[in-house]
Amino acid sequence: MSIRLVSAVVVAPWFLAGCAQSRPPYVVLFDSYFPSWIACAVAGCLAAIIMRVLLVRAGIDELLPFNFLTYLAFAAAVMFLLSLLIFSR
Repeated sequence: MSIRLVSAVVVAPWFLAGCAQSRPPYVVLFDSYFPSWIACAVAGCLAAIIMRVLLVRAGIDELLPFNFLTYLAFAAAVMFLLSLLIFSR
């Protein structure tokens, strides 16, 4: 066996050990269980829509070089921030 394969097999369990959780990452919404990332993704999309409306009203939207990527990055940032603030352990 190569040394890379052996080292990957030895090191991989330490990286995967952080995936174990004491409780499932679900949120109760309308008496149903939803994964928490879906709730954060919806909130991020809504925040990006609100940001777009505000930027269009301010006249800044047409000055953005890559509109789609800007709003996508903003939605992802809000999604990850909410996930860390609300669902972190």
